[in-house]
Amino acid sequence: MNMNPSRLEFARTRRGWTKARLANELGVQVRSIQGYESGEYAPEPERLAHMCELLRFPEEFFFGDDLPVINEHTASFRSMSKMSATLKRTALGSGTTAFLLNDWIEERFRLPEADLPDLSDLSPEEAAATLRRIWGIGEAPISNLIHLLELKGVRVYSLAIEAKEVDAFSVWHKERPFVFLNTFKTPEHSRFDAAHELGHLVRDRHSMLHGEAHSPEMEKEANAFAGAFLMPKDSVTGNRAGLLTMGKLIEMKRVWGVSLAALAFRINQLGLFTEWAYRNLCIQIAKHGYRTSEPNPMGPESSQLLRKVFDSLRNEGISRTDVARDLCLSQQDIDNLTFGLTISGVSSTARGSGRVAPKPSSPPKLKLFK
Repeated sequence: MNMNPSRLEFARTRRGWTKARLANELGVQVRSIQGYESGEYAPEPERLAHMCELLRFPEEFFFGDDLPVINEHTASFRSMSKMSATLKRTALGSGTTAFLLNDWIEERFRLPEADLPDLSDLSPEEAAATLRRIWGIGEAPISNLIHLLELKGVRVYSLAIEAKEVDAFSVWHKERPFVFLNTFKTPEHSRFDAAHELGHLVRDRHSMLHGEAHSPEMEKEANAFAGAFLMPKDSVTGNRAGLLTMGKLIEMKRVWGVSLAALAFRINQLGLFTEWAYRNLCIQIAKHGYRTSEPNPMGPESSQLLRKVFDSLRNEGISRTDVARDLCLSQQDIDNLTFGLTISGVSSTARGSGRVAPKPSSPPKLKLFK
């Protein structure tokens, strides 16, 4: 088999390396890296082995078929202005590896079908209320947003990037909605990011599928959707009682699982604060450091679907080593995509056996609960 040069370029950009850095580490000219990646010529076996070590990909990875490519205009990124081109390619590469893992899982398990209506003709507030009605959750607080998204057919993976600049992003792939979350943020902020991406999936599907660039207005509306979806108007208004002090808001934020700043903004948006009171509260929030940390923080959310998948694999004696080997990826890549669940969720009883999970003729159906 011949090496696939596109996979070398993918591996390099996935790790955030430039051609110059790889060339320097290998002791070759940049022109050599260009030749490898263009398919003009292949690296010598010893040099390929060195690249595998540097980029942390097994050698078999470089001999696979072309990988799915995520066009940056088909993905919705939060805070794109803060992202470098290198960081964006790294994030998109994380999405591509998630596609590989997701395809592998769906060959073996029957996952929930997507249940996301097109609400592009509605305002963010109306879209949030309509989606809650369609999904039958009324005005109730959402106890676990990741579980709810997975129940409705959204594939949720974690971003294996230690960079706050990448909050989250979403994309449609093979008619399936994907959301990628930065798990280095507070759980409250991560929930808001997930709701923000849900807003893109139900209101901006056409632009995402046709590669239209996301505008600042779309980002603003996705934020408005997230606030309305997590904190329904009637529910927030109904829970208001007495003077809205800092202490009262700290109690209230736990009801909806949002940050103190997000709750204050929503209450102000609904006209329940005077402008002076809101401004004073924002000063207090900043003074106490509650822009980056949270008082009475909630516990992190993780994937119920992935836990069920890896529990099932464990019962079959399939280890994370086997999953990584089957996909020609590193174990760390698998762990990072799955909120670290494979570290505790999959045993290593089959380690070294070379066994991979078979493709059942009738994939088992996973049941998820809200």
